[in-house]
Amino acid sequence: MEQQNHGSHTLMGPLDGIRILEYGVFHAGPGASAILGDLGADVIKIESGGGDPERYWVKIGRLDFSLPTGENVMFHVSNRNKRGIYLDIEKPEGRDVFHRLVNEADVFLTNLRKSTKQKMGLEYSTLSRVNPKIIYASVSGYGPRGPMRDLGAFDPLGQARAGMMFVVGNKDPVLMHVGILDQATAITASHAILTALFVRERQGIGQEVHVSLYSAGQWLMYPNLMISNLLSIDPVVPGDRYEHPPLRNFFRCKDGKWIMGTHHPEDKYWPVFCECTGQAALLTDARFANEAARIRNCADLIAHFDKVFATKTRDEWMEIFLSKGLMFCSIQHVSEIREDQQALANDYVVDFEDERLGNLKIPGYPVHFSRGRAGTRRFAPGVGEHTAMILREVGYSELDIQALKESGVIN
Repeated sequence: MEQQNHGSHTLMGPLDGIRILEYGVFHAGPGASAILGDLGADVIKIESGGGDPERYWVKIGRLDFSLPTGENVMFHVSNRNKRGIYLDIEKPEGRDVFHRLVNEADVFLTNLRKSTKQKMGLEYSTLSRVNPKIIYASVSGYGPRGPMRDLGAFDPLGQARAGMMFVVGNKDPVLMHVGILDQATAITASHAILTALFVRERQGIGQEVHVSLYSAGQWLMYPNLMISNLLSIDPVVPGDRYEHPPLRNFFRCKDGKWIMGTHHPEDKYWPVFCECTGQAALLTDARFANEAARIRNCADLIAHFDKVFATKTRDEWMEIFLSKGLMFCSIQHVSEIREDQQALANDYVVDFEDERLGNLKIPGYPVHFSRGRAGTRRFAPGVGEHTAMILREVGYSELDIQALKESGVIN
């Protein structure tokens, strides 16, 4: 297992020694084991046939996700930190290999449909007989019960069902790109797996955990759902700038870039804001005397500050606001983050070297551990790249491996 030296200490991932076996496709399921791989788990990805379809599915509409290698960059997002094995588990010899791998694993993860799992003998009832302490993680579109339990789904369908496509306040639905709910589902599934591993540590029992795109979308929308359910109101309001006060609003600056502020309680920060922006005269204007008055006169106030913010660049305004402790932030495009000094200082963006793609900047792990390390250790494997290595680890001889290769069970 890879390690990182920190001074005189050798830091290992928090999940060093945990083995995860995955038979999944696309991101919502495999993304969960990629996260656990960030934490140091040994993740083995099983592929068969043509492999995970995400590997070479490079276009979504006009977007082209292909790398110089011809692979989809999302495949590396979903399958970083993993070792790859090619295995035809529908053949008896392949099933024997698979069961040996299950017996050696702590976690099995899949996002295949319920009917497919039953057909292939991948359901929890079967694998728990092979390894009673296995943590079995299943990811689906809409959940394990109900009329949609065996329907496939992708990120946009989960967004649609969970109410996320109206969350920005538009009258027409708006889809959030790319993979937002897939990633939220992956995070939710990793949370569930970690919880089940903790239960097994304390109680010695394995179990099945089930996460869906729909459930993760609802969990992400938890505050909105609670407000709607308990107060019978729609908490999603239109994003009209002229209906929100200036201390919870965003403005275009002289250089065409945007800045966002959010302050509560607003009355506390109003005097400092007016002073910083050179608008102290507004402090004696009865139309803006308190938060309620400013909300009543929002349109006039925002129109006024649109002209004020147009006098300085975004960075100039940020320097002013930061010096006074006001809570403003640059509104950044994704492309700006890789050079953001705040991201770089906290290792939210890190340097990474791949033998095929060269020197890169990639997302870091979002949590700092004082006595451990986490983050991407390798990009996704080729189809069956580590097959022989993994089979040796679970007791297969070179003759066994050659026989399995000749029978087409492995590549």
